[in-house]
Amino acid sequence: MERGEDNRDGTDDNRSWNCGEEGPSDDPEVVELRARQSRALLTTLLLSFGVPLLLGGDEFGRSQGGNNNAYCQDNELSWVDWSQTDQDLLTFTRRLVAFRRAHPVFRRRRFLVGIEAAELAWFTPAATPMTLENWADPNARALTIYLDGDDQPDLAADGTPLLDDEFLVLVNGWWENLEFRLPDIGAARAWRVELDTYDPAPATAPEDLRAGDTIMLGPQSIVVLRRQPGFRAMKVANPMKP
Repeated sequence: MERGEDNRDGTDDNRSWNCGEEGPSDDPEVVELRARQSRALLTTLLLSFGVPLLLGGDEFGRSQGGNNNAYCQDNELSWVDWSQTDQDLLTFTRRLVAFRRAHPVFRRRRFLVGIEAAELAWFTPAATPMTLENWADPNARALTIYLDGDDQPDLAADGTPLLDDEFLVLVNGWWENLEFRLPDIGAARAWRVELDTYDPAPATAPEDLRAGDTIMLGPQSIVVLRRQPGFRAMKVANPMKP
């Protein structure tokens, strides 16, 4: 594609993928895959620590036709076509934003270091703690992240602790279904699915899941589980914490 500045307006180190077909597609599998990856990437961004930087239009499926740097294009490549809004993606993005706003554990104002990092834990899909060998494995495209919103919370402007619940974030980066086992991190309370990027429709009848149970994740998808309310006094020590 001829871009601008003699094709020097964007990097050649392009990590994008057309999902099997270049440009707009009527293939249901290609369309579904693109939608699924959009949901997973938006979830990755909005549930990460730090300030999420969202390019305007990404929330409803805006495209730049493959151009990765359209700053010098004053044409349909850089214009926002409001008539092409993906309403399903926009609805999912609004749900994500509301979820982030409701849960301060995903809005940490600081990076966790030292003892504070104990409120984080990482597990393999088999529910074993991630080791240095696991982290170094180039084929390790899946993991479970544990977040504790009650341990070392951020403080509001008035000094009030921004307490939150406990969450598991299950990430499947593979292009096939993958089974995850829920880790045993103390407290016998059940977990329930809050978000599933493979099947974005809210669950009508949430299923209780407990340590040792398994859950199947669709390909290239993310599932967020929330610990059901219970007495904090019943919570036992996390074996991943010092």
